[in-house]
Amino acid sequence: MSSTLLLTFNFPPHGGGIARMMGELALRYPPHTLVVSTGSYPDSAELDGRFPQIIDRAGIRATRLRTINGLVLWSARAGRLAQRYRFGFTWCGELKPAGYPAWWIARRRGIPYGVVVHGTELLLLDAKIRRSRFKRWTAGGLVARATVLVANSAWTGDLARRVYELLGRPDLAARVQVVPLGTDPTQFRPGIDARSVRARHGLGGGPWLLTVARLEWHKGIDTVIRALPAIRAAHPGVRYAVAGVGPRQGELEQIAGQAGVRHAVKFLGFVAEEDLPALYNAADLYAGASRYHDLLVEGFGISLVEASASGIAVVGGRSGGVADAVRDGETGLLVDPEQPAAVAAAINRLLADETLRRRMGAAGRRAVETYYNWDRVCGDLMRIDREFRRP
Repeated sequence: MSSTLLLTFNFPPHGGGIARMMGELALRYPPHTLVVSTGSYPDSAELDGRFPQIIDRAGIRATRLRTINGLVLWSARAGRLAQRYRFGFTWCGELKPAGYPAWWIARRRGIPYGVVVHGTELLLLDAKIRRSRFKRWTAGGLVARATVLVANSAWTGDLARRVYELLGRPDLAARVQVVPLGTDPTQFRPGIDARSVRARHGLGGGPWLLTVARLEWHKGIDTVIRALPAIRAAHPGVRYAVAGVGPRQGELEQIAGQAGVRHAVKFLGFVAEEDLPALYNAADLYAGASRYHDLLVEGFGISLVEASASGIAVVGGRSGGVADAVRDGETGLLVDPEQPAAVAAAINRLLADETLRRRMGAAGRRAVETYYNWDRVCGDLMRIDREFRRP
């Protein structure tokens, strides 16, 4: 069988959930059947050696892949790879920028391609299509030409179908397939010794709420902070740890101060991936009050299933694709992420009922073992590859 090409801006050592997903895909495809085309990072050769695939670093820095010159070079490189390996199918890790070289080799060599869509890029595309004929022609052409769009949640799938309708191609809605994401239950699991992580980050006492996210408004961290006074009124020892970096830390610290809970909120900054499993085990409850904000939204929420894999109950925002990651009433509770009172009520309910909290944590662990895991996700993607590849 011919090989598969994976074009992706997001690939290790690049951080984030998309890069993690692309790395897991490269690990799980049969050895030597996938060629990964991505950007260069210093000292990535040792990392590339852990993948049983060809990792082609495209000869340019990863940051340049988003530029016009970078796209031209990347498309030319992808064309040479296609000539050498005679691919049967191309995966795009994201719509942009990977969709452009995929579109190019599809036109030049007839190689069908599929795009993994994550939510936010479709919101942006929706807005651009509505206001710009040029964007309708360029960016819209990437999804119209794709053989299949793989959405990371039912919500993202609905959004993709809406984009096809805006393009005047409702007939293409059948090209959308939904593959909810997952995590690694061997990496994220209960029972990991959290003492060193607690000591390193000053996480003594508790109970501790935890959020692992980039510090952006759509992550709902401010809503959890605003909920803390009501939470601490019922459970005085509760504190809130936030792991991640981003542009909103100063404003979030100010919100905590205004709410009178600055002493109860601890910003951990960047936490290395190898420390995350222990960090989840240091927490008593996970808070992921993500919401729609300024064309940003959680298309799925990998940190939510990482918490579930670790046996922790979750309080999530009823927004975007979070409902595909948190089974309301089973693995956690979904609430209105715009209402601090709703967030506080759900958290207080779980903190007051240890039996319920443990039952939801155990249910979350089972859900990851049986469904929300990378083996199932990558198996679904390989099935789609087989379905749509050219002979």
